[in-house]
Amino acid sequence: MMHLPVSSTGPAVADPMLTRAVPIRKVIWENDDTFTLTLDIAEGLPGYSFLPGQFNMVYVYGMGEVAISISSDPVRKGVLDHTIHRVGSITTALAQKKRGDVVGIRGPFGSRWPVEAGRGKDVCIVAGGIGLAPLRPVIYSILRSRDAFGRVIVLYGGRSALDLLYRVELEKWGNENQVEALVTVDRGDSSWKGHIGVVTSLFSYIKLDARNTLALVCGPEVMMKYTVQELQNRGIPEDQIHLSMERNMKCAVGFCGHCQMGPTFICKDGPVYPLAKIWPLMDRKEL
Repeated sequence: MMHLPVSSTGPAVADPMLTRAVPIRKVIWENDDTFTLTLDIAEGLPGYSFLPGQFNMVYVYGMGEVAISISSDPVRKGVLDHTIHRVGSITTALAQKKRGDVVGIRGPFGSRWPVEAGRGKDVCIVAGGIGLAPLRPVIYSILRSRDAFGRVIVLYGGRSALDLLYRVELEKWGNENQVEALVTVDRGDSSWKGHIGVVTSLFSYIKLDARNTLALVCGPEVMMKYTVQELQNRGIPEDQIHLSMERNMKCAVGFCGHCQMGPTFICKDGPVYPLAKIWPLMDRKEL
């Protein structure tokens, strides 16, 4: 008998192995190899809800499925966004989909970002590349209750200006003085007027209140390691730093072991972890 996963960190999954068909409402190309699928879930997933940081298994019929973080506003009903980096056969197949095509969804799975823990505090969000996608629901959630939070700082880095995600939203949030958004690229051209360098270089442009800051970090592991060091150098306590991890996930419920990292399963125990739980595992060369 299968015991269904029930987590205090997110909505219970009614049947983790049941894939539901939903149509694509819209496809937006964020850059040359990253796109956002907006799915119409009003009929296929009635009553669906998720928490910032969770993911779905997105299924291409006849091929297979892949774990994708949810990048939409948690309060917005009837639609669901997944921002997808085209890197393998499944994501390449998804990139070929168009409005009206059908994909399968099962979920949501995984742990959430501790948004509520940031109430009354400053929130520092640090993202690299596609890592901004799972943090986007956090920003939506904070802006919906903006007065309940202190400063909201977004430090975001990409390979180039053409690789950046959600540029219009980042500019809008900054112009409305709701978010302090600093963006950098690894390499710039004559048209780029912003910062150039790795995302950790942006820390030199801000001051953090070490006693009153919640830090949320997502991106390549090497980027997260250096970001954690910068945060610790500025006195941010370990229990106020949270990371989102990425591994190859197959079952999403901790059965297959594909995403095992030492004693933890990223799909079931993560992907969002407090630093104290995941940091010792990140320092090991092999697990």
